[in-house]
Parts: sequence; structure tokens; C-alpha cells
Amino acid sequence: MARTIFRLLLAIFYIVAGVAHLKSPGGFLAITPGWVPYPHEVVAFTGIAEIAGGIGLLIPRVRYAAGIGLALYALCVWPANINHAVNDIALGGTHLSWWYHGPRLAFQPVFIWLALWVGNVTDWPFRKT
Repeated sequence: MARTIFRLLLAIFYIVAGVAHLKSPGGFLAITPGWVPYPHEVVAFTGIAEIAGGIGLLIPRVRYAAGIGLALYALCVWPANINHAVNDIALGGTHLSWWYHGPRLAFQPVFIWLALWVGNVTDWPFRKT
């Protein structure tokens, strides 16, 4: 039951985030590291990937692939979160403190694991019942 609830919550989170990437890319572009080629296209692609992954978590036939895809996605966008924190990039004129950035960066591995768990890729650290 918990896996189902977290799967639904993660799917909603990624779908909403994906729509935000497409509708309001400015903040995402601001934190994209300078070494990323074609940043506008990458931000748009990441939005599409989030929406597709979120929907995929809800479809049993593709849930496993969606879990792997979202875990890889969370790993690949980690440099943007690091860039945001290290360079103190303001979003909408607001600078976020390390009270935000510290937990955000530390939580990224949990996001990666959560995508794998709700996608039925892993049962760790729980036993399948």
C-alpha cells in the first residue's frame, strides 16, 4: 500500500515539475550549468521526460522502465542542483540559503532510490511480501 501511495505522489510530482519546465523554463535555465549544450532544448526535454516518467509510473506495463528512467533523470539533473547551491543563483530575485540547498542536495539519492522502489526495480531495504 505504501509503495502505491508513494508511486502516485512521485508521479504527480514529476508531472507537475515537467509542466513547470515547459511553461516556465526561466528558473531551470538559470541553474543549468554553463557546460550543458543547448540549454533551452535540454530544459524542454527534461520537462517532457518528467511528464513521460510520471505517466509511466502509473502504467504497470512500463512502470519498471519509468522507474529506471526517472532514477537516471534525477542523477543527471543533480549538477544543476549543485550549480544552484554553489553559485547561489537567485530564482525570481530570491536567494535560497543552505537550509534549503543542503537538504535538497542530500535528498537527491533518496529521489533516485524512490523512483527505483516505486517502479518495482528494487525492494531494498524492504522485503517483498
